[in-house]
Amino acid sequence: MTPSPLEPRSDLRFVPSVPVALGMAILAGWIMDFGFPDRDIWPLALLGLLLMLWSVRGLSLRRSLLVGAVGGFTFFGILIWWLTVYLGLIPWIALTLAQVFFFALGMGLVGLAWHYGSRQWPGLAGRLVITPALVGGAWMTREAVSSVFPFGGFAWARISQSQSESTLAPLVAWVGTSGMSFVLAFFVAFLLALVTERRIAWDAKATLAWATGLALVIWPAWPVTESGSIRVLAVQGNAEAGLFADYDWGDNLADHYRVTKPLYGQDVDVVIWPENASDVDPLRYPDAAAVVSEVSREMGAPLVVGTITRDGAETFNSMLMWEFDEASGRDIVRDQYDKIHPVPFAEYLPWRSFFYPLAPSLFSMVPRDYSFGQRDTVFDVAGATAGIAICFDIVDDEIVWAMMDSGAEIIFAPTNNADFGRTDQSIQQLSIARMRAIETGRSVVNISTVGTSAVIDPRGRELDRLPTYEEGYMMLDVPLATHTTPATLIGRTLELGVVGFTLAGIVIGMLGDRSRSLLRRARGSGS
Repeated sequence: MTPSPLEPRSDLRFVPSVPVALGMAILAGWIMDFGFPDRDIWPLALLGLLLMLWSVRGLSLRRSLLVGAVGGFTFFGILIWWLTVYLGLIPWIALTLAQVFFFALGMGLVGLAWHYGSRQWPGLAGRLVITPALVGGAWMTREAVSSVFPFGGFAWARISQSQSESTLAPLVAWVGTSGMSFVLAFFVAFLLALVTERRIAWDAKATLAWATGLALVIWPAWPVTESGSIRVLAVQGNAEAGLFADYDWGDNLADHYRVTKPLYGQDVDVVIWPENASDVDPLRYPDAAAVVSEVSREMGAPLVVGTITRDGAETFNSMLMWEFDEASGRDIVRDQYDKIHPVPFAEYLPWRSFFYPLAPSLFSMVPRDYSFGQRDTVFDVAGATAGIAICFDIVDDEIVWAMMDSGAEIIFAPTNNADFGRTDQSIQQLSIARMRAIETGRSVVNISTVGTSAVIDPRGRELDRLPTYEEGYMMLDVPLATHTTPATLIGRTLELGVVGFTLAGIVIGMLGDRSRSLLRRARGSGS
């Protein structure tokens, strides 16, 4: 009788029992967290990934789902603990459980990949290449789905994002964020398959493992071609900008104005303030308009400033490029970007009529629903094209791809991290910004109300950085670039290709298993 994927496998070596698998998953989730900032011990992310993939190797689908749920809760529960700082346990539990759901499904898919890959392609190439590729693809597929679904997804904690400080980081410029997750998961699954392979001597195994790892480590960085520079002044006002902060209306604006004013007369091309830096909308309130106009006039440069704007009944989380035009003597809003994907359950409440009655006291913390912006994602600043990514925008592949399609030569990433205090959240976000810099070959100016603020060049190197929870500024020449990385060209296609390959491989394995079962039954009945 042919074993079903709902039953444990017996033809794979070193298959853990369920109690051992559960322990491995818990350990794996904890170890993977150490690979992410701020601990940033990046090899541990790969070790944790190996244990996680191993934990469902040879297990039934039901058991893989269980093991995946336990591992997912450990990993996400630790990694996003920062959500509890201001919002408490319930939002943390809700987001963690949502990610656990997708993580469990993903590990179920990984289990199916191990199962059908080992049966459909039993040869050496199948065991060492095809099956690990299916396993890596299953892992990446889970990340890709949870990054966009539901409500725009939560594109956080992808395994590739753990490698921002590693020697493997240059790979992201070749294959993109999703593609790098696939490469890492494939590599780890390959090592596991290699170690458990019966037909290869241990010295040959060691040689293959070292050669493969060395190839990843020494893979060349994509050559960066700078096309000039732009002189940037980025201001961190150390404002009390948190959701429940005790501040008076206009304090955020005053904080950033106070830091900027002593710099009047400095030669810069653009001044950048963070998300929510002006808590008074200068489009509606003349006093706020007078402040931002003064900054632009005295600096002789446009001011890119975050504020909350309104258009009729709609409210937007916006960045304005405000400039005092000396020729006309008037204030001009040169451009505006309205956040395209507001954060669900933070900047808007999806299905409000359904969710709000379930927990009115909790969802009262989301008193208004920001609208979804329709404007493009780039500004023309001092003759250069700047991509704009507000806060969590930086994790959104579609937004990054859109700004690259529009010719972005530099990325401005204004953010407000005050709601998360002195936790790992801001440094995790900065690591994602660093990977985006390498992936796109573009400098990233990551400027926050309270930190972590830094300027990153197209190679992923920090050019400047500000201490958290201190007012300050960064003023420097930031490189521009117009070249195209392979990730920019093929990132979307590669992601879809890997998903298609993975699903097709598992389906082919299912059909092959079914065909073999029917054939054996026919032979049995014939005899």
